[in-house]
Order: sequence, then structure tokens, then C-alpha cells
Amino acid sequence: MPEPRTERLLLREWRESDFEPWAALNADPEVREYFPGVLTREQSREAMVRYQAGIERRGWGWWALEVRATGEFVGVAGLAPVDEESPFDGVETGWRLARSAWGHGYATEAARAAVAFGFDTLRLPEILAVTASGNLRSQAVMRRLGMTRHPAHDFDDPAVPEGPLRRNVVYRLPVERWRTLRGREPNRPPGRR
Repeated sequence: MPEPRTERLLLREWRESDFEPWAALNADPEVREYFPGVLTREQSREAMVRYQAGIERRGWGWWALEVRATGEFVGVAGLAPVDEESPFDGVETGWRLARSAWGHGYATEAARAAVAFGFDTLRLPEILAVTASGNLRSQAVMRRLGMTRHPAHDFDDPAVPEGPLRRNVVYRLPVERWRTLRGREPNRPPGRR
């Protein structure tokens, strides 16, 4: 199975040893601020099993995210087909990191690796990103990736109860724009972007 990597990060298959830090990440209200709620241990287990099954089935998906220097599991990042309930189709990129991993540029770095995999290996014509309208940190990562928001595609997620988390914003990155941006970027050292 392919495992995208950067100088600092490895996007890899899931291991049993990932479960405890994964469950802790999903039980953290700050990490889950833009989701309908925290996850139980059982829900975290189900998600982990589902993510690994997707990787085994397709060869890619929501990978476990590891810091290469330490082997520490710090979250999830990758690509997946958008949910069937979404008002559009395609492949989206995403990430969710433990609070201890915030502020190091890992989300942008991991997302760049996932996007590169999507365009270089999967030959996707476009990659999407979706988040709650109030999630400004994730939207900043999307913009750093070169994605642009398409307000006409924003939608209310029917799986989310009425309230501030229901409205979702959609960012898109066509392969042509990514190639243009990639051609302009000098090799930058890892870290905050």
C-alpha cells in the first residue's frame, strides 16, 4: 500500500497501537469543536476500522498520521470519496489532529502530501475540502493549499442538527491550478506555512 510521506510526516495504514491516542483525540471537545459532539470509544473504534477498510479496498483513504522522527501518532489525514449524502460528488481531503500537534504546520504539510497523491497517483481532476462555516483554522489550511471557496456550493448538512455547525463551506482545487501553484513554489522548509 502506498504511504505518502513528507520530511516530517508519514501518512500510513492504521495500527492497533493508534487506538488509544485516536480515542483520546476524539474525546477532546476542542478537537471536536466543529463536529456535532465528541466520540465514544466505540465510535472511535468504528471509525478506525472503517478508515483502514477504505485504505485496504482502494489503496488510499483516511491515513493515520505519524511524526516520522518520533513514531508518534498525531491524528488522521488523507483523501476519501465525499459522503453519499453530500449535494456533490468527488474526492475530498481532510485532517484532524490531536491538540498537542497543533501549531506545527502538520495539517498543511499532511494535506499537501495527500493532495499530491491525489493528483500525481490517482490522477484526480479536482480535490475538494469541506468544513463547518465557523472553522476558520481549517479554512486557512485550505487556502494555503491553493483551494478557493465556492459559496454557491456551500450547503446545510442534513446529518447535523440545526445550529451553527450545520452550514458547511466548500473549497475546490482543480488539478490545473495545483500544477500552476506547485510550479511557482520554491522548496520550502517544513514548519508553519
